[in-house]
Amino acid sequence: MKALIPAAGLGTRFLPATKAQPKEMLLVVDRPVIQYIVEEGLASAADEVVIINSREKKSIEEHFSPNPELVATLRERGKDAYADIVEQVGNYNVSYVYQDEPLGLGHAIRCAHENTGGEPFYVLLGDVLVPDNKMLPRMQEVSDAHNGASVIAVMPVPDDHVSRFGIIAGAAETDDVWKVDSLVEKPALADAPSNLAVFGRYLLSPRVMELLADVEPGVGGEIQLTDALDAVLNEEEMYALVIDPADGFDTGTVESWLETNNVLFRRASEQKK
Repeated sequence: MKALIPAAGLGTRFLPATKAQPKEMLLVVDRPVIQYIVEEGLASAADEVVIINSREKKSIEEHFSPNPELVATLRERGKDAYADIVEQVGNYNVSYVYQDEPLGLGHAIRCAHENTGGEPFYVLLGDVLVPDNKMLPRMQEVSDAHNGASVIAVMPVPDDHVSRFGIIAGAAETDDVWKVDSLVEKPALADAPSNLAVFGRYLLSPRVMELLADVEPGVGGEIQLTDALDAVLNEEEMYALVIDPADGFDTGTVESWLETNNVLFRRASEQKK
């Protein structure tokens, strides 16, 4: 199974900081955002992480490439702890495909169709971090309990945030699992079927990848993942894992990125005491 990380976006909300540096390489405490995501993917049932990259974002690939010269220099200077982490990150099982046109999340995922080999696959959006790496294994458990069905992570959001997210309709099976009937993209509060917003972690059946090949461009001329998920609901069951908002951290805006840094820094400092 592969874990796909779309990373070809422009990062416009962070300009001018992202003019020369990819948003995915912005630091959260002690490592780039994308390193958290890669480590989460590798901590799951995935055997490889596939980054859907832009050809201009070479620094992402350099970060996950071996650098024996730097490792040797660090060891010569007695900085073995730094050498160990540089060596470890350079040996992560990461590969790349390229999205040459910004045609949406669904298009980005479809760019990796040859990598998934007709198997289920994870999608990890890089705007959210799950530092404890426990969410994907729990999603796999839910999928296994429902004959390999697709599973999406959702989180309750306040009423004034409902219109900013994709919202699920369905019914609760347990305290943390819903059977999904449909997805509504950014509904008005009065039209929202629930307050459960799609969080940015997906475990998807191979049929979703097949359907992405036929999805027509939607809003903004982009190919939307939501449209493929709606289509797969006509053929297969889908479930949602309801997560605690404290389990994930948003880095999609400057404000949320700063707050994530503050929370995770405090957490790391407390663990060192």
